[in-house]
Amino acid sequence: MKKIVLVTCIIITSLYSFSQEKIDKKLQSKLNELVKGFNGDVGIYVKNLKSGKIAYINADTIFPTASMIKVPITCGIFDKIEQGELDYHSTLMYCDSLLYAGEDILGSFKDSEKIALSKVLMLMITTSDNTASLWSQLLAGTGTAINAIMDVNGLKNTKVNSRTPGRSQYQKKYGWGQTTPREMATLLTLIRDGKMINPAASERIYRNLIRIYWDTEALSQIPPTVQVASKSGAVDAARSEVLLVNAPHGDYVFCITTKNQKDTSWNYGNEGWVIIRKLSNLLWNHYEPNFGWKQPDGMKKYFK
Repeated sequence: MKKIVLVTCIIITSLYSFSQEKIDKKLQSKLNELVKGFNGDVGIYVKNLKSGKIAYINADTIFPTASMIKVPITCGIFDKIEQGELDYHSTLMYCDSLLYAGEDILGSFKDSEKIALSKVLMLMITTSDNTASLWSQLLAGTGTAINAIMDVNGLKNTKVNSRTPGRSQYQKKYGWGQTTPREMATLLTLIRDGKMINPAASERIYRNLIRIYWDTEALSQIPPTVQVASKSGAVDAARSEVLLVNAPHGDYVFCITTKNQKDTSWNYGNEGWVIIRKLSNLLWNHYEPNFGWKQPDGMKKYFK
């Protein structure tokens, strides 16, 4: 009964908080213009964590997470660590049965090779290693346990669907996981504020989120000298990214998600990736117009 009351209180508090948010009218106008003509569905949620002002497009619509679901999965692992069921520095044994076919680093391991849990978690977030992620999902207690943690934190639409009892119909519609732009941005904010599980776990998660290999989209539009916690995701008809930027004049967080894209290509010019880069550039210049940074000429060859 206490847990049910706690969940209810968190959700009510979250709804009250959302209702108190003020719109950044200038930024909202820019977002409205940005999404015009996009061939698919797009959702955006932006919040300046210093002023509290927001702007959004379809912020509470459910979208596929693709690899962004790895943030909830890592929260599930740290919950087990804090409960004493796992040890962050423990050594695990990799088995061929864990393989998820692809270009993963962990998937190239030989059967019975050993690896630290901390490195499995690093691979899941930093390189978005799918084999490491599915192993972590299992270690966290499957999607059932991870989804319960999201519920307790008021993120009722953020769910692991794959390999989770009772979620097959949602998996068919959204894939591995689902979320809303507002909820995914809120999740990163909870981590940044030390409110995911506890301050120590939140800090370790945040440190992992600032070490991203895939930096060719939203991250490419922010100076490399600025710290950013982030996670991206992509499947054929959906592209997404969530970032919490530790900007000089105040942190800001944003999430952009797409679905039903007509452009399902996997090249640099994919329409979903283009709008992600445009949004990130727009936001950086909106919040930090006088920073004096410009991406060097010739960088495109490193980002294609």
